[in-house]
Amino acid sequence: MTLTSMIVFAGALFIAAGTPGPSIAALVARVISKGTRGVFPFLIGMWVGDAVWLTVAVAGLSAIAETFNHVFVAIKWLGVAYLLYLAWKMWTASPDTSEAELPEARSSLKLFFAALSVALGNPKIMMFYIALLPSIIDIHAINTLGWAELLACQFLVLMTVNLSWMFLAGKARGFLKSRRAVQIANRVSAGAKASAAAAIATR
Repeated sequence: MTLTSMIVFAGALFIAAGTPGPSIAALVARVISKGTRGVFPFLIGMWVGDAVWLTVAVAGLSAIAETFNHVFVAIKWLGVAYLLYLAWKMWTASPDTSEAELPEARSSLKLFFAALSVALGNPKIMMFYIALLPSIIDIHAINTLGWAELLACQFLVLMTVNLSWMFLAGKARGFLKSRRAVQIANRVSAGAKASAAAAIATR
């Protein structure tokens, strides 16, 4: 992995992970309703889920890269279409944070698996990696070391983003309960997703 590719990957992941989605919505809803206490098992579950999707994406893309180059073109435009769809859904979403409540859990292990199920059941995560990786990384060059580097980079970015969301939600619980504030966040997220789609389409 080149430093340039790693920086581009980290930047794109930072933008994508920072915009509200099912996992972020659940995290923010948890902090708004109950504070930051007990939220770390959920965060770990989110990170493990993302790591699983990245591993699946790298393995799958690497396996077909040698023979089916045209598949990447189709995947690219499928990813663009999906990001635009997400942008539209976010733009028209109801500004109601109560819909994103975390499942109640009596133990850290249950909370971990609740977060893991949110991440693994979210096609947005898989589509992000499938659409992004072929555009910025030489798939043929990804080996075990490259995979490990991507995982390390992914962890650092997600940790930064998720802990930032947790901190901000904890400090601004009153503000984030406002329907107007949630609507503004949704519109900003929609614009970011549309911009990401445009960036992928022009590569």
